Amino acid sequence: MPVQAQGEFAPLKEKLVPALELSGQPVKRGTMAHKHIVYMMLVDTAAGEGDEAAIREYAPLLEELAVRDEHRPYLAVAHRAWGVAHRLAGEYDEADVRLQKALELFTEFEFPWQMGRTLVELGELALARDEADIARDYFTDAQTAFEDIGAKPDVDRISRMLASIA
Repeated sequence: MPVQAQGEFAPLKEKLVPALELSGQPVKRGTMAHKHIVYMMLVDTAAGEGDEAAIREYAPLLEELAVRDEHRPYLAVAHRAWGVAHRLAGEYDEADVRLQKALELFTEFEFPWQMGRTLVELGELALARDEADIARDYFTDAQTAFEDIGAKPDVDRISRMLASIA
């Protein structure tokens, strides 16, 4: 099972952080992961795990590279992660701004799975604000996005989330 799928940030960090110190191209076969990819994986996993400290450590690095290189999909990942960090810190207005920016970018690129994941985070934010009706709307929209691409595990997870707030 891939380390990222195990649901633990520490083993992923243990494997990825040393890669940041490796020299770049050329390599004999394939390509070496760029810092963008490593930071994206660290940030996205930390957000998924709800690890605010790790988000605050790696999101600025990802965001800096994404802005510098005009890599808007990775910028969207950074925005979503910042949204999670702000929600965890109780900074709900800041969380909403970041999550809306992420959703806007993912929608622009027509990335339905990423849109769904961001809608889930907006739903989590609404729950944190005690706005169950708004959360239900976000979760329903996320479920639709996941259904459209056949992401059954995500559809099932959202179904359970919807049932828990019914």
